[in-house]
Amino acid sequence: MPASVAPAPVSRRRLLQASGASAAVIALGIRAPQAQAETAPQPEGLFSLGVACGAPRPDGMVLWTRLAPEPLAEDGHGGMEGKDVTVRWHVAKDPEFRQITARGQALAQPALAHAVHPRVEGLEPATDYFYRFSVGRQNSPVGRFRTLPAEGAEVESFNVGVVSCQAWYHGHFTAHKHLAAEEELDLVVFVGDYIYEYGITESNLWRQGVEVGPAHQVEAETLEQYRLRYALFKSDPHLQAVHARVPAVAVWDDHEVQNDYLGGSSSTGVPDDLFAHRIAVAYRAFYENMPLDVEALPDGPDSDITTGFDVGNLARLTLLDTRQFRDPAPTDPEDQQRPERSMLGAEQEEWASERLADSPATWNILANGVVVAAITEDRVDMWDGYPAARQRLLDAMAGAPNPVVLTGDIHRHVATELLADFSDPGSGTVGVELICTSVGSDGDGAKTDANTPDWLQHEYVKHYDGRRGYLHLRLTPEELVSSFYIVEWVEADDTAPKLLSARFTTPAGDSRLIPA
Repeated sequence: MPASVAPAPVSRRRLLQASGASAAVIALGIRAPQAQAETAPQPEGLFSLGVACGAPRPDGMVLWTRLAPEPLAEDGHGGMEGKDVTVRWHVAKDPEFRQITARGQALAQPALAHAVHPRVEGLEPATDYFYRFSVGRQNSPVGRFRTLPAEGAEVESFNVGVVSCQAWYHGHFTAHKHLAAEEELDLVVFVGDYIYEYGITESNLWRQGVEVGPAHQVEAETLEQYRLRYALFKSDPHLQAVHARVPAVAVWDDHEVQNDYLGGSSSTGVPDDLFAHRIAVAYRAFYENMPLDVEALPDGPDSDITTGFDVGNLARLTLLDTRQFRDPAPTDPEDQQRPERSMLGAEQEEWASERLADSPATWNILANGVVVAAITEDRVDMWDGYPAARQRLLDAMAGAPNPVVLTGDIHRHVATELLADFSDPGSGTVGVELICTSVGSDGDGAKTDANTPDWLQHEYVKHYDGRRGYLHLRLTPEELVSSFYIVEWVEADDTAPKLLSARFTTPAGDSRLIPA
């Protein structure tokens, strides 16, 4: 008889007040007692937003779904009444669910947008599983995942997809369509701007064949508006297919809250005390709509999305938050050079350095929101605005095997080597940075554009392409193969074929990008 698998204890200090949700609410959204009363009849189409999983471990995974029979209901509640609903989940070794390995249930509650986040534990490492949710006679789509290898295990290969900046209104998610069809894929990393907060109007709705109602035409500022924005983006079938295919992990950048916000400050002059409320509801909507563990649960305007895990002895992945803890933008060149200025904040900076210093892995991957490589000093919204902090990061990377930085933000594919010291062209390289273009942001794009000279003026920048697409990485003990895929159009429809824009090999022990 399959075990009823319990999640990790819900005990962290922030749990008592999570943007208004109580500890009991959160706990029941992870695991509800088996004696919970039967769910009353529910409307059809509860699982319109699909399924997802994340926070991978060798022994389990966090599963996610959000009940929404009318996902685009303009009040942001997804067509759900203000009542709790019992959601059952099953994990099996086969897609027909004949070999059920674990089962349980969680309570979908209006306080968390009827989303559930059960953590499944007690599974076997490096093993394929299938999962689904049920309410009454309704079953969700089937998702799949592979647990991580056991600690220290020898791993022959691991394949990662990287995506960024998915402005739904600028184009179809063709990149997700092709990513979901990749033959070899173990994980997807979202490196920022999962949603955009802007109002969707005639001027920016470039995705042809769709319309949006009045509730989408205003900038997201309230919890209900952020929930609706996630529902709109997650209603895309290609994004749902990616989530159902493999586990996903994510860092955020700015548009999950507001364009160019820094720390607790608005980019448009909203007073900090009022903006703190907007951050709180935006972070809460992020938690509600992503397959995150309880550690990412926000406490008002504070949230901890920093996390990491090892893929046996092959790779260590570290997720960084480059938005919440950074110092304000520099006021002048002298301020920009101050050594105490930080992108990550002191605590996160120390944590990331420690993970690099004691890593047993062949490859050390840092996922972050903004570009690390030095491009132009006037781009102060990237690590260029924090040169002393960048140098500390590069110094930490120099002490770890084979560092790799994954980045998004700029809506361009860029492949660059990272110098040990960008003020010294002869300092050698300490790692590589692989910058993923957008899924939809900026529409169709073009291979070259007005920004191309800024990037390609540097010998360490090896590739630039301004079209839409995704990045695929294949990691082995001998090498990293990075493949930059693009599609030539996204505005008209989702039929564009994928094309290989560039491919590089980085041998283990050699921080170069060698065209392949």
